[in-house]
Amino acid sequence: MNLNVENITVGLENKTILHNVSLTVRSGEFVGLIGPNGSGKSTLLKSIYRVLKPYSGLISLDDDNVYQLSARQNAQRMAVVRQESSVEFDFTVMEIVMMGRSPHKRLFQTDTTADSRICEESLERVGMQAYAERSFFSLSGGEKQRVLIARALVQQAEFLVLDEPTNHLDVRYQLQVMDLVKTLGITVFSSLHDLNIAAMYCDRLYVIRDGELVASGTPDEVLEPGLIRDVFGVETEVITHPRTGKKHVYFFSEALRNEQSRQEVKAL
Repeated sequence: MNLNVENITVGLENKTILHNVSLTVRSGEFVGLIGPNGSGKSTLLKSIYRVLKPYSGLISLDDDNVYQLSARQNAQRMAVVRQESSVEFDFTVMEIVMMGRSPHKRLFQTDTTADSRICEESLERVGMQAYAERSFFSLSGGEKQRVLIARALVQQAEFLVLDEPTNHLDVRYQLQVMDLVKTLGITVFSSLHDLNIAAMYCDRLYVIRDGELVASGTPDEVLEPGLIRDVFGVETEVITHPRTGKKHVYFFSEALRNEQSRQEVKAL
């Protein structure tokens, strides 16, 4: 499943947020979107999963305009895990996950044994099988996130959109979720705030600032101290980790740098 975004401009409340953005995610790629808060990451993703329709431009999946697909057709192709939970009523974890099977059912068709098996397997993959009968509202933020990822998995879509998928997760489950997504073998487009997670898992990265894409390429090409300084406003050292062969970003605290400078001056 290929995603093509061609020259989209998106606004909200008479303010333009994205300016002529174009990008491509090729079939089977895991592509990350990085940028500071307020740069337009979530707006771009919402445009792709049809919450904010662009003023102009085209978004297509395998040459089909996503805004011309029916809701059912779109859900069969694209699964989404948002930052915020849109669940308003109290359901069990299994009921939440089972909702992901809706695009594959006819009107009023009941859940089948196969549906239950698929949902149980997805809950097991995200480590939440023991919570199947728990109230969704009783879960922690990280547990809810893992359940919503399980719901996306049971859609069995070929394109997955993730909006900050590791938010609220501790380190163990950050890695577990990213390992899982990486091994799905489907097309993934994800916004990420952790540059080291992006370096470890993404095939390519797009960098967004003030509603415009300012860089793209592999993590090796993109994650350089100069670009990180320009986009995020922080000083870094970027090395290739000897065990993983991936880029690793070390951040320098401004307060600690100032203290170090004061100590160096005192020593003179």
